[in-house]
Amino acid sequence: MLARSIQLYRNSFSGLSREVWLLAVVMLINRSGTMVVPFLTIYLTQHLGFTLGQAGLVMSCFGAGSILGTFIGGRLTDRIGYYPVMFWSLFLGGAMFLLLMWMETLIGLCVTIFFLSMIADAFRPANMSSVGAYSSPQNITRSISLIRLAVNLGFAVGPALGGILATSLGYKWLFVVDGVTCMAAAFFFRAYLKPKPIPADQKPAEPVLQEKALSPYRDKTFLIFGGLMLLTGIAFMQLFSTLPVYLKQEYGLSESLVGGLLALNGLLIAIVEMPLIYSIEGKYQRFALIRLGAILIGFSFLVLNFGHWTGLLLISILAITLGEMANFPFSNSFAVDRSKAANRGQYMSLYSMIFSLAHVLAPALGMFLAGQFGFFTLWMVMAGLCGITVLGYWWLEERLEKT
Repeated sequence: MLARSIQLYRNSFSGLSREVWLLAVVMLINRSGTMVVPFLTIYLTQHLGFTLGQAGLVMSCFGAGSILGTFIGGRLTDRIGYYPVMFWSLFLGGAMFLLLMWMETLIGLCVTIFFLSMIADAFRPANMSSVGAYSSPQNITRSISLIRLAVNLGFAVGPALGGILATSLGYKWLFVVDGVTCMAAAFFFRAYLKPKPIPADQKPAEPVLQEKALSPYRDKTFLIFGGLMLLTGIAFMQLFSTLPVYLKQEYGLSESLVGGLLALNGLLIAIVEMPLIYSIEGKYQRFALIRLGAILIGFSFLVLNFGHWTGLLLISILAITLGEMANFPFSNSFAVDRSKAANRGQYMSLYSMIFSLAHVLAPALGMFLAGQFGFFTLWMVMAGLCGITVLGYWWLEERLEKT
């Protein structure tokens, strides 16, 4: 049994390109310093004394900058290539974290975090486009999962270390480490990865005409899919906005324990996702797995209303983690499959913008519902949103089968 499990784990990593592995290392370095965003709502409310509404406003500015950044990043990726976009986004994003450390007024925080997320999230469509360039078509989903593994392994380290730093040395160190790791990832990327040109047979003869013909903004199927992903994202993003506050206020957990619970999400993904994707890819329909993911994400919030028991927190984290593993890799590969080499940046930009919009709406909606109606209502609403998406994914699959 053990030998079979080890072999399954080895097989799940086989056949991926060297560039994809190096890209995963870049993401691991970058995400190992992810400390500011997971603790930002606690920092704003507990350290700077902001209200829940003010904290929600700052987080919404982060999301608004993310929307603009992913749009610009997608456009730049199609025009100048993913490589320079990724490098400068990492480097300048690190500098912005260091600047954010000195902002303590509401206006200063809103403006700085808007530009920080705009610069940092220009990276996302470029990064997804680079996966398409560095990976073979048959390995796209596993390549995406490897990148997610690196991201979540780093996320397992970042919040846990961040909680310790915030408790022992103070919140300022979170900004320093986050900024330095972004810059380190940029230099590693420049040193070890070289741009891979689009093969000649994938380049369009008439780029402008082809771009118009294949615009994701005219792809009704993709737009419907994006709307459903937005609802899923609004629910999922509560993990990084309202859930930390809930854990602090309702359970009285310390920053280190909050960081540990959030890190559990990343650690489980790092251990389980690759062999899981390898085992189920091709055996189950993609939309069935996406629906299952939405069900589990909804359940993760619903279970919080079953009582006030610490074990429910672990069940919730486990459910949202499994839901993330079932939903996001296959929704991401669906987006890649809908695109072509000539407009992949635009497709990835729109896909990333969906999650950026979720970053805007999730904290504002979550903080409003929690502040006005309590966390019980908030978790019920999030579970309801996921229920709507399950029905929507089912309908969209039926629509695709008829076309």
